[in-house]
Amino acid sequence: MMLRPFEQLPFEAVPSAPIRPHPWWRLERLEARVAFNGAPRTMVYRKAGSGPPLLLVHGFMTTGYSWRYAIEPLAERWTVYAPDLVGCGESEHPRGSYAPERVADAIGSFVRAVGIEGCAAIGNSMGGYLCMHLALRDPNVLSSLVNLHSPGLVTARMRALRVALDVVPGWRNALRWVVQRDAERWVHRNVHYYDERLKSREEHRVYGGPLETRAGFDGFASMLDETLDARAMERFERALRERGAFPIPLCLVYAKRDPMVPPEVGERLAAIVRGAALVWMDEASHFAHVDATDRFVAIAERFFATEASGR
Repeated sequence: MMLRPFEQLPFEAVPSAPIRPHPWWRLERLEARVAFNGAPRTMVYRKAGSGPPLLLVHGFMTTGYSWRYAIEPLAERWTVYAPDLVGCGESEHPRGSYAPERVADAIGSFVRAVGIEGCAAIGNSMGGYLCMHLALRDPNVLSSLVNLHSPGLVTARMRALRVALDVVPGWRNALRWVVQRDAERWVHRNVHYYDERLKSREEHRVYGGPLETRAGFDGFASMLDETLDARAMERFERALRERGAFPIPLCLVYAKRDPMVPPEVGERLAAIVRGAALVWMDEASHFAHVDATDRFVAIAERFFATEASGR
């Protein structure tokens, strides 16, 4: 079936298994103890390959599984670590502050727990935003960063979301009802690919399963409320403007079309962050590591190779 870019299949037509095979379920499930809001918590991760360490950080409402197609080609040159963030997926879903600084600190704690301080990193969406926070807070944790289509600067949509969450009483309960009456359909409607045939019921189950639990939903809602808070993004933008040069080499990769984060966020970030590279991708989405894997991996590899040769 031919589809227009971003045209969704009917939910009932989504295949049970992915149309492209991937190695995710063959990778060993590992655990690390990290600090989150001053308490030890468990983060689940997968690891593959050999060579220098490379951290992969997923975005909002997804998990480490989102790297299922990129992890194998990257593992040809790197030892790749793909965790589920605290509050997401198979990792622990504790109560407490999910402010971006706190979640970024948990990523730093993970890096130290698995012994890869000073690693390179790729962050998708919220994951890229959090990795930028981490680099600002502790420039020694990451050596360089590829940021794939992240938010981080306030848009009209983010301001509207903040107003809605502030003025609507009981929004968490309302959102819980909407999401949990069919979490897999919620995922289907809210994850967007350039080629929607890449979706599968397997993906729906991986992303939707945690949302069906109270703790998993609470982590999701807290990230929506706090991690992606427009006021926190305003503080982040001020910090970037005050600093000027970013503390580590940074490559911003954005798709020219994306229904999730407006591409102009990439332009605005590149204008603020002196020295950051900006690379545009055609025929790709917010999740270019899924629907344009080979082209995205090539961009990341070139950036890391250029930075390594320049040091």
